[in-house]
Amino acid sequence: MSSGPRSGSSSNAPLIILGVLGVLILGGGVLVIVCLAAITMIGTRSEMTFQTVGASLGPVSTGSEWPTTPRVDPAIRRMLDAQVAAWNQGDLVEFMDGYWNSPELTFYSGNEPKQGWQETLERYRQRYGAKDKEMGKLRFGELDIEMLAPDRALVRGRWHLDLDKAKEEKEGLFTLIVRKFPQGWRITHDHTSGN
Repeated sequence: MSSGPRSGSSSNAPLIILGVLGVLILGGGVLVIVCLAAITMIGTRSEMTFQTVGASLGPVSTGSEWPTTPRVDPAIRRMLDAQVAAWNQGDLVEFMDGYWNSPELTFYSGNEPKQGWQETLERYRQRYGAKDKEMGKLRFGELDIEMLAPDRALVRGRWHLDLDKAKEEKEGLFTLIVRKFPQGWRITHDHTSGN
């Protein structure tokens, strides 16, 4: 019976696996101390002792510097509120100021995907801005704003439209992707459903 580690490459396997795991964890910036454990078998298979090799690579994380979800920028809510105010004043162009003025803007509603700011504006004009159409009173509810990055957010909510002349109410759900530009937050993708 020998007192050292058994010969062969299998005794290095736990050390290699733990070393790779330590490198992966460090690559993510999550852990600053890695402990590598090597299993050394002494005598029979039932007799094992553990040797721990520690490598200090910096201070231990207290958790305060762990990545956190960015706080919701209140300017996103202000942009949405400005859209509601513009709609309720009958100003479609001002309402569209909340959208990214780009041919890359996407707007999905029902079975009618639209591409670009101008095409989206024309859709709104056909449905609500024509002389025989009523824009009604718009309100948003059940808003859930989730920051995806400091300059990107996902907005989910419910829209409700009161049409006085038609004595009709319309409502539905929306999902928006908003992005922060130098001129402020703008909707880059809108997926709206409703009755």
